[in-house]
Amino acid sequence: MIDIKVPTVGESISEVTLLKWTKNDGDYVERDEVIAELESEKATFEVNAEKAGVIKLEDIKEGDSIKIGDKLASIDDKASKPSNGKPAAEKKSEVSSQKSEEKKPDEKKKSKAETKDEEKIEAEPAVILPESKHEAVDLKASPVAAAMIADKKVDLKKITPSGPEGKILKDDVLAALSNPGRRPGVESFSRNEKPEKMSNLRKTISRRLVEAKNSTAMLTTFNEANMQPVMDIRNKYKDKFKEIHGVGLGFMSFFVKACCYALQEWPSANAYIDGDNIVYHDYCDVSIAVSTPRGLTVPVIRNAESLSMADIEKKVIELAGKARDSKLTAEDLTGGTFTITNGGVFGSLLSTPIINIPQSAILGMHKIEERPIAVNGQVVIKPMMYVALSYDHRIIDGRESVSFLVRVKELLENPDQLLFGKDPVKTLLEL
Repeated sequence: MIDIKVPTVGESISEVTLLKWTKNDGDYVERDEVIAELESEKATFEVNAEKAGVIKLEDIKEGDSIKIGDKLASIDDKASKPSNGKPAAEKKSEVSSQKSEEKKPDEKKKSKAETKDEEKIEAEPAVILPESKHEAVDLKASPVAAAMIADKKVDLKKITPSGPEGKILKDDVLAALSNPGRRPGVESFSRNEKPEKMSNLRKTISRRLVEAKNSTAMLTTFNEANMQPVMDIRNKYKDKFKEIHGVGLGFMSFFVKACCYALQEWPSANAYIDGDNIVYHDYCDVSIAVSTPRGLTVPVIRNAESLSMADIEKKVIELAGKARDSKLTAEDLTGGTFTITNGGVFGSLLSTPIINIPQSAILGMHKIEERPIAVNGQVVIKPMMYVALSYDHRIIDGRESVSFLVRVKELLENPDQLLFGKDPVKTLLEL
């Protein structure tokens, strides 16, 4: 019998949270198979089976806190592998569970047509529903439900999924249609309260945000950028870019490139205070703020100044995917020198982002919105974005912060300069 214990994940971390079991008690597991997902105050990580055998899980519920070194499970490595991959006890429990559901006394008899519909729903793959022309929402639906949503143009936000793994079923759509104006299942004039234990990640976010506000001389400066040149490039080259590089051309690569040039021109924005010293970096490890169901994480793009546009886009997708799937490691989340956050994806028009300590600055991107601006004495409509730089005034002076943001604006409005970081004509003339 082999014991599986909570591994050490960092010098200062003594406790973690069990996010979920990926195996059931009594399952046969192969060596290195994932048996559980844990969350520390810095990242999520997986625990693997050290040997093949039948697993016995400890009495720990998902969401419980456990200490480093505590026993998670044990594996009987002498047990033989079942022919069908599942122990008989588990198979029996599944059958009994199905029978108990079939015998629910309050369940209405269904017509043959309804039964056929539901059989079809279970047999066919789930459909990913588009939220808009530009983005997709991670909601699954049965084909029948998807057809009803498309036909009735039902707002996905008003549907409460009741199927397995958050799948939307036909009855969920019908409930949303019969309860316009409020979410189904929510009692009218309810005043219920629901206490929920903070996760280790949320505790860390709370502590770091308060620490950033209390320990830095934080100030924010604003500007706006005309995004038309960047949008023109994306519209012209996005298909070819994806064909060659296998990844879409987004806005983030333009911002990362622009920030890397600006950081090298204004190194105090790429530094931090260590005691009585200011530590400067000759590289740009750019942290990208990513929102996940469990909270905000900031994975790092290493040496972003040396990466191509395609490399940056690939890295952004990789890190965002790992964040969404709770696969980020402590290495992914540590060591950033500057942060970029994009509140515009949620509709934010303007904000004052909080510094990601110990860094000295953070750039906030926002919603692109058509606004009237003056160009050569004429009022024209352009797609404009407000940009904000929050900075630590102990390291960065007002002139440096404003100049940094103006440089980012110039590079975005003249994206041809992103190749050298300078005006091509001035480079040619060595001006």
